[in-house]
Amino acid sequence: MKFLKKGFLILLLPLLAFSAEHKFYLSVTNINYAEKDDALQITSRVFIDDLEALLKERYDISGNLGTDTESRLADEYLEKYLRAKFTLEINGEIKPFDFLGRKYDADVIIFYLEIPKVDLSSITSIQIKNEVLTDLYDEQQNIVHFKINGKKKSFVLVKSDTKGMLNL
Repeated sequence: MKFLKKGFLILLLPLLAFSAEHKFYLSVTNINYAEKDDALQITSRVFIDDLEALLKERYDISGNLGTDTESRLADEYLEKYLRAKFTLEINGEIKPFDFLGRKYDADVIIFYLEIPKVDLSSITSIQIKNEVLTDLYDEQQNIVHFKINGKKKSFVLVKSDTKGMLNL
């Protein structure tokens, strides 16, 4: 009976070791060309808790994102951070984006960005640089999906490789 108990314990211990919650660091960004608006429309989904940690670490504020006590500074600092860490180049020229807003969906924030007045016929390449949260988490992965002019391409951008290129 002792042998059976020890055997059971030996089998159970490895399972318990892997039952702890595994944290992953991920964002997903979609970039689409909207013909009716002649604009690149961008949505980016980022985990709320990671952005909370960013606001605390980088700007020393408690964002309380998605709550009744959300900081009035949250929008300002999140937009400032996105502008510093997220850029798009069209034909080698950095294009500024309009920050349209954000909304909450369960445990993520969805950011809405747009680059207006884009002439699709003149585009030969689009390069994205996405360093969102790579300064806070070495394991951060930023997945980017392009869907432009019938072409689809996806990238997984990480701290050591933060750029992706779509040639049209």
